[in-house]
Amino acid sequence: MTASVGVKPGQHALAPRGRGAGWRSRLDGAATPTRLGLLLAVLVLFSLAWGVLAGLTATQHASAAADVVAVSEPLSLDAEQIYTSLSDAGATEASAFLAGGLEPAAARQRYQADITQAGIKIEAAGALVGSSAARTQLPGHPANREASAGQAIGDDLAILSGNLWAYADEVGTARTDNRLGLPLGAAYLREASTRLRDKLLPAAGDIYTRESALLTSSSAQATGLPLVVVTVLAGLGIGYVLFRSSRWLARHTHRVVNYGLLLAALAGLVSLAWLAGTFTLGRADLLHAQQQGSVPAQAFARAEVAALQAHADESLTLIDNSGEDSYQQDFVAETKLLGPGPGTLLAATGSSQAAAQAQAWYQAHKALRAQDNGGNHGGAVTSAQTGAAAQAFSKLSATLSEGITTHQATFDSSARSGRDAFTGLAIGMVVAALVMVAGCAWGLTRRLAEYR
Repeated sequence: MTASVGVKPGQHALAPRGRGAGWRSRLDGAATPTRLGLLLAVLVLFSLAWGVLAGLTATQHASAAADVVAVSEPLSLDAEQIYTSLSDAGATEASAFLAGGLEPAAARQRYQADITQAGIKIEAAGALVGSSAARTQLPGHPANREASAGQAIGDDLAILSGNLWAYADEVGTARTDNRLGLPLGAAYLREASTRLRDKLLPAAGDIYTRESALLTSSSAQATGLPLVVVTVLAGLGIGYVLFRSSRWLARHTHRVVNYGLLLAALAGLVSLAWLAGTFTLGRADLLHAQQQGSVPAQAFARAEVAALQAHADESLTLIDNSGEDSYQQDFVAETKLLGPGPGTLLAATGSSQAAAQAQAWYQAHKALRAQDNGGNHGGAVTSAQTGAAAQAFSKLSATLSEGITTHQATFDSSARSGRDAFTGLAIGMVVAALVMVAGCAWGLTRRLAEYR
């Protein structure tokens, strides 16, 4: 039998055909040192690529989580407090105005505290919007606010700054005239109320809506799955390559364990488990912050604003006392929005206590209107100031305020835990990748040295 020409002992005369047969035959035909050098280059390249991808993933999610805590949530909270403070100021002043003459000291102090709080939060929101715009963001990061959105928020803040003190001046004039017994006081209060409802509250509500949307967007970026899934799959792929490389070395060098590749595999496994575990824990905290913190807090805040506006309408109807029922119509519209009932603001809060308290307030208001319409204006005013209507509203307002405070505390705690979970992750991924490179280099250069 004649041996095939050019075929070395141990080689087949015909190379197997099929997909990849060409490069495999060339690789098999290459000298072992060449194949070891090629394998070393591939493993180093893969390890570095893993470090870049894992580091980018960790950085992007850590940055989004930090943005939730440092920018988006504080801006949303500032906007909510501006909105609530202005609404409470309007309702408090309208109620105090009913007293006639010198208004109660407690009501005056509460009104002044609301105006001061609104002014402070407007300045704080302006500072945060400026610092947020100056932040350097990763490509595709949702906290990279569009110029149009930032401009819109800036315009709203300018409206608030320009009208807040004008509103306070009008209220001051109304208060002075009311103290002197002048009927112009009611006219100035109506003018102030119109400014509050037509300019201040819409601007504050617009900021609140925009910032709540940005908070949701930042939370979604911090908890998003696609990039993490791709990174984990890439890590598993690199682990498979290291396993196959170890098997190949075992067959060609007759050594069961290559300690360099084993070190690289362990570093890759630890970094992959660290990345997956951190993301799982951080994502759980951030989702809890959103679902049990910001979302219900926003629901309670919207309900409180509607209740405060209805309460102001209740007082303004008594102040006007001219047969005009526009404020009463506004009261009815606000209470329909407030609820309770399917699709209402109170339904969104899920608070049965607030729903029951709202119903009690409506009943007291109905009795108040019956007194006023029946000619007992003084009795109606007493009910609105210190009587059944005032007490029922006070209970509802306290429940709504407590709901806001409780859920905001939940958000703050969970969001900070989610942010802290990513601490050091990006650096850890880079270090792990460098250890993988060192392990591959150590394991393969020792084998290459045997051929020199």
